[in-house]
Amino acid sequence: MIRRSLAVLALAAVALAAPYANAQTKLKWAHVYEVAEPYHTQALWAAEEVKKRTNGRYLIEVFPASTLGKETDINQALSLGTVDIIYTGMAFAGRSFPPMSIASGPFIFRGFDHWQAFRDGPVFREVAKGYEDKSGHKIVGYTYYGQRHLTANKMVQKPEDMKGMKLRVPDAPLFVMFPRAVGANPTPIAFAEVYLALQNGTVDAQENPLPTIEAKKFYEVQKYIMLTGHITESLVTIVAGDTWKKLAEADRKIISDTLWEASTRATKDIAEAENKLVTDFTKRGINVVKVDRGPFIQAVQKAVTAPDAPWPKDLYDRVQAIK
Repeated sequence: MIRRSLAVLALAAVALAAPYANAQTKLKWAHVYEVAEPYHTQALWAAEEVKKRTNGRYLIEVFPASTLGKETDINQALSLGTVDIIYTGMAFAGRSFPPMSIASGPFIFRGFDHWQAFRDGPVFREVAKGYEDKSGHKIVGYTYYGQRHLTANKMVQKPEDMKGMKLRVPDAPLFVMFPRAVGANPTPIAFAEVYLALQNGTVDAQENPLPTIEAKKFYEVQKYIMLTGHITESLVTIVAGDTWKKLAEADRKIISDTLWEASTRATKDIAEAENKLVTDFTKRGINVVKVDRGPFIQAVQKAVTAPDAPWPKDLYDRVQAIK
């Protein structure tokens, strides 16, 4: 009789557990980029892959174009538990762990190859761990965003040409470093509001990589694109700490592997688009101006090596030593 009762209880336990074993967990992935950009298309690819690789147990819903808030908002939402995954710039992540922001500093990287070596090496892993320890969130992807170039309604060929210019920058403290070094007036404006701010003259200029200038159509309201390449920008993909803690070890591996792969795919897409766009813009009659970057690099040297920079000097030296 006892054996029979135990068997019944065991069957009941299996029956109760079955719905939970097959239950679908929905995760929200928020970002500020347009639906046509590789960040979004590769996020959709990752969502589908995670669904396949977990046999449908996880469904990632991707919310683009600031649908769930501006970049500052979605960073805060990670801790509030209202989003599970975000893309964000290193400067925004640097608010939690300042050394992280070195990857968004002006002229920190010599170009794409230098950035790629940083991405694949121990220095990035160290700063990522520092962020994770401080914030409690988990970094699972690192995507190339492109070299940031200046657009304006006047020709800029040297730092002095930017004196007094109202330059839109992202709403993160690090982004004032470059404009202040060249005498411009940094004006923080949310990404979704930049086009209108340029159109109505709230700001004179903005700076973003060529694929972003194309996607947001900033060239429609700016006469010149100056190839300053002053920041080699990147995005981290972050999973909220509370969400990460709830994942089984096997699911953590699936999700982190898939999101890292998505960041690699997006990096390739952005690098390819960047290489083509100078020619494409020129063919379309858009004024693309090549500048001597030397004077701009010289203008920021004091700021990027100063004692009050967000990163220690030894970290700067280690990044510069990467081949």
